[in-house]
Amino acid sequence: MENVRNQPTGMKAFTVVWFGQVISLLGSAMTQFALTIWAWQITGSATALALVGFFSFGPTVLISPIAGALVDRWNRKLVMMLSDLAAGLSTVAILLLYLGGHLQVWHLYVAGAFSGIFGAFQWPAYSAAISVMIPKAQYARAQGMMSVADSGSGILAPLMAGFLIAVIGIEGIMLIDVTTFVFAVGALLIVFIPQPPTTEEGLKGRGNLLQEAAYGFRYILQRPSLLGMQLVFFAGNLMASLGFTLLAPMILARSGNNAAMLGSVESAGAIGGVVGGVLLSVWGGPRRRVHGVLLGHAIAGLGQLALGLGFPYWYVGIVLGSLVIPVINGSNQAIWQAKVAPDVQGRVFSVRRLIAQITAPVSMLIAGPLADRVFEPALMPGGKLAGAFGWLVGTGPGSGMSLIVLGSGLLVVLVGLLPYGIYVVRNVETMLPDHDAIASPQ
Repeated sequence: MENVRNQPTGMKAFTVVWFGQVISLLGSAMTQFALTIWAWQITGSATALALVGFFSFGPTVLISPIAGALVDRWNRKLVMMLSDLAAGLSTVAILLLYLGGHLQVWHLYVAGAFSGIFGAFQWPAYSAAISVMIPKAQYARAQGMMSVADSGSGILAPLMAGFLIAVIGIEGIMLIDVTTFVFAVGALLIVFIPQPPTTEEGLKGRGNLLQEAAYGFRYILQRPSLLGMQLVFFAGNLMASLGFTLLAPMILARSGNNAAMLGSVESAGAIGGVVGGVLLSVWGGPRRRVHGVLLGHAIAGLGQLALGLGFPYWYVGIVLGSLVIPVINGSNQAIWQAKVAPDVQGRVFSVRRLIAQITAPVSMLIAGPLADRVFEPALMPGGKLAGAFGWLVGTGPGSGMSLIVLGSGLLVVLVGLLPYGIYVVRNVETMLPDHDAIASPQ
């Protein structure tokens, strides 16, 4: 048994882990920004940038059910540490290739896939650990703090990376990133994270690895309300990813490869995310969490729609969308953490992630070719769509991507509003009991 003497526990332990993630996420975001600029300058292709996202995210989604089953079997603290270590090793590999003058875009795909595989373990392990570290009433606030960590790095990273590229180069930025992983692992080393108690649901879900991986599917399919919630994210992520995959190349194309402009837009979005995360941390989210999910999607869709309208609407759209994302995710997370027993959350949350995000890699594969081969040529001066939509998004480089971003944002609005007509979705919180209201086996 882990020695808990002198180790932080509860909300104090969560805060220590959170601080480690703040530092680590800042380093990762700086590297991501620097490598995005490098890849665009090398290729000038929206498809190339989209494939970086696909190979980073695709493996995470696809192996989630197996990863979730293993998370419920293993020590969750150790799983989190190994996930952070794997992300650090992928950055080291890219750094060595860059220093040797051998780095190519396809290396980013391989490194992203490697860290993505371990990322499949990280999210369910963190989510399940939080469920047993802090009281249920603090779930949404904890999610708000994690959103602040994620968005806070987005404020500083583009600005710092844009400045530091000229001073210490991309290699210096990646070296900083590697150092920041020490903070994330060190924070986990010094805190106590309890393993969950065994529940009746946990006993039902035991079996071999494949049976336990399939358990998450059975659990969600037997609960139409939870399935309906995830189908909202299924559709929302399909449309949102289609637009956001093109955000960086769209801005670079329409601003003459102005990295400072891209950095300022990303920083504005991160500020919105921090404000939303702080708001959620203090407020705790709406009393009926489902409103945070559904209305949040509708508002985020309006923000994405505005992104397609071009400068200066980029700033309005990115702030509006980023402001509500912590509320969407925090409200959804609080519902699931309250309804699902902690000792099966690894399996259930991994399948939940698969359902919600399986469409995102598909969008990433579609977005680049759709932009490069269809919409960009069609919205060049004299193109097939220039007459119909030129007045809305303009013509020339980046205009085709703008139309895709705008149209996908409109569809996200509908994804948020239409489920209000579905009884089992809008009443998810009352149709299912909380897990702590169900007696555990003696």
